[in-house]
This record gives sequence, C-alpha cells and structure tokens, in this order.
Amino acid sequence: MSTTADAIKITRERMQAVFTPNQVLGRTRAIGCTAVEVTQRCNLDCTLCYLSERSEEVIDVPFDEIINRIDAIRRTYGPGTNLQITGGDPTLRKHTELIDIVRHAAAIGLYPALFTNGIAASRKLLTQLAEAGLREVAFHVDTTQRRDGYSDERELNRLRSEYTERARDLGLMVIFNTTVHVGNFHEIPALVEFFVAHAGSIGFASFQLQADTGRGEWSRREPIVSLPSVRQQINRGVDYPLPWDVARIGHPQCHSYVPAFIVNGHCYPVIENDKLFTRFLRDFAYLHQDWRRTRGELFADFLKAGLRKPRWLLRGCAFLLSHVWRAKQDLWRARGRVHRISFFVQNFMDADHLDPERIRACSFMVMTAKGPVSMCEHNARRDEFILAPITFRRRDGSLVDYDPLRKPVSRPRHNRSGVEAAEC
Repeated sequence: MSTTADAIKITRERMQAVFTPNQVLGRTRAIGCTAVEVTQRCNLDCTLCYLSERSEEVIDVPFDEIINRIDAIRRTYGPGTNLQITGGDPTLRKHTELIDIVRHAAAIGLYPALFTNGIAASRKLLTQLAEAGLREVAFHVDTTQRRDGYSDERELNRLRSEYTERARDLGLMVIFNTTVHVGNFHEIPALVEFFVAHAGSIGFASFQLQADTGRGEWSRREPIVSLPSVRQQINRGVDYPLPWDVARIGHPQCHSYVPAFIVNGHCYPVIENDKLFTRFLRDFAYLHQDWRRTRGELFADFLKAGLRKPRWLLRGCAFLLSHVWRAKQDLWRARGRVHRISFFVQNFMDADHLDPERIRACSFMVMTAKGPVSMCEHNARRDEFILAPITFRRRDGSLVDYDPLRKPVSRPRHNRSGVEAAEC
C-alpha cells in the first residue's frame, strides 16, 4: 500500500511545468479529489450532461467491485483522500448498499461525499449516510435540469433552501454545484449573494463551466463563459476582488479556488498574501490542509506546527490580528459570528479538445477497473469504461464476470479436490 509520501512524490513528478511555488498538489496533497461512480442511472435529463446515451442501459457495477475501486483509491492516494460517491445519481442505487459503500470508505480513512441532484436524497437517507461516516453532501441544482416550476436560478433558491434544511444538524458540509452556461451566466452574482447569505449552512459553492461532452442537448459554450469571466462574476457577487491565483490546485486552466470567511454578510478571503502562502507551503509541506475541518481542529494543527517553527507563531499571530483588524466593524456588528465558505470554479474540457498537459496534471480522478482516469478523459471516452466487460474478485475470493449490459455471472469455485463447490 502506498504511503501518503509516496503518493505525493508521484503527483509532484506528473505536475511538471505546473508545479509552481503556490501549487498545493505534490506538497500537502496527492490529489484534489477522486470519484467512484456507483450507478450510471439518473432521474433527470439535463440539457448539459456528461453521461452516455447508453448510460441507462448499464447494470450497476456490483457492490464488491465498487469496494475494490474504493480500496484502490486508498492504496493509490493514501488516507484523507476526498472521495466523491457519484453517478448518474447515487441515490438510485440500493440504499443499503449505498450506506455500506459510505461506511467502508470512511472506515479506511477516506473523506466520502455524496454527489446528487437531491431528488431522492431524503432526510432519512442523509441521516443514515451521516451516521455511516459521510462528510459532505453536494447538491447539483441549476437551470440545465429544467425542473418543473422553476424558470431561473433565483427561483431555484427555494429548492436550494429546502435541500439545505434536509442536511441541517447532520454534521455534513453542504455543497452546491452549478453548471454555468450562457443562459444563467448573468445570474451568477445574485446566486453568489444567496450562498454568502447562507454561509452558516452552505460551506462550498462550485461553478462548473459548460463543456461539449456526454449526451446533453447543448454543445460547445459561448465565448462569454470562461474561467476568467466566471471568476469576475463571483467577484461581483461578493463585492470583492477575490485572490484567485494565490493558491493553485492542479492545472491553472482547469480550476480556481478561494476559501473565505463571511462576517456580517461581507467576504474576507482566508489567504491573500501570495508570498506568505508559498512560504507556508514550503515550511509545512507535511501538514495536510483541509479547510472543511472544524476551527478547533485547524487551530490545533497549526499550533502544533508553529511550535516546531517558533517564527511562524509570530507570523500566525500577525496573520490573525490583521484579519481581525480588517473585519473589526463587521465582527462587532455580527457579535463575533464568523462563517466559512469556499468558492470553486471548474473548467471541464470538451470531449474532442483534450489537452495532454492538463490531463497529466489532473487533480480530479475517477477510479475505474483499469485504474484512475482524469474526469475529462473519462467523460470523453465514457462508453469505453462503462460498457466494457470485466472480471473482478469478490471479497470471498471468488471471481465474477460482469458485463454491464447483462446480469453478473459468478464463476464456479472448486474445492481442493477439484470438485465444483456450490455458491451460496
């Protein structure tokens, strides 16, 4: 089994030209996130969809093979790896199996997150998943889904509020994914304002740019929708020029990320000083940074790290005091209440325009029967992965032939005398 150090070393080697001083991958993390697709089925028909025209025909990957792939993620990238349990919509999988999938991922030290459109993600199911070890729930809600009774993103905020309530007090970080296209591009600032206003309940806002891939009706995006333009729209929503280039996770053309504090409705980025951040990465490469952890856990980690390098205790105090001073009026009006939210922009590639350098430096991998594959490459060649028959080993050691278009067939087992043994 690979250690985290081994995984980080491999990542550093594949990053090559994009391994800059502010690059997180290859220092504190081996991968941004991973995914395992537990079903290809979905209960929506979006105008933009990365699934295949044949996805609905595919029989769910058997439970034991899903576990094999999760174990492979742990071996490849080490403990603490973020795992997206996705599809299709994973809530269409048998719920007892879905709960066991989450339980296994958590038990081996991964951070499991459920990625769903929310339709079948009931309060009861979310409670069971949280008890099994789920860390996050990501709801995909936007106008590409053409939900009845919702004509724009503003009206969909009613649904976002409903979904947020379903997850309240379950210990889950709530994420909202929004696909950005020419039809809702102008709504981004108002949508960001909604996320900021609910930062006490919503911890992560992800904006995914339209890509020409999969089975959706729409194809290539209009020029107005780009990584820089979407970042600018988010800036308008928070009324602040966010420092998008301070921290880099993966290839700079793929995505941008900014963690922030919300105080009295105003946004204060966590990291703005690029020199301080790169120095921090250099001195604390061993420190696993996860902004989703509690304030107490983060403070304890940084305090222990600071004790090893006393100079950083002074820098840390100066950093904290500078934030408090900048936000002093808002802190007073908010009676000291501070919320956290992160903004993320994902720029997926079109299926027929895959950039080898971006594929090599990918920070988002899907685990397949053949190993980890870049999400963009997986979407572009989806049928090759989801329709190919495979043979896998169950946890009891027996072999199973799985044809995605036919019911899985167990191979006969033999006892030591060579006589065929009965299957239970």
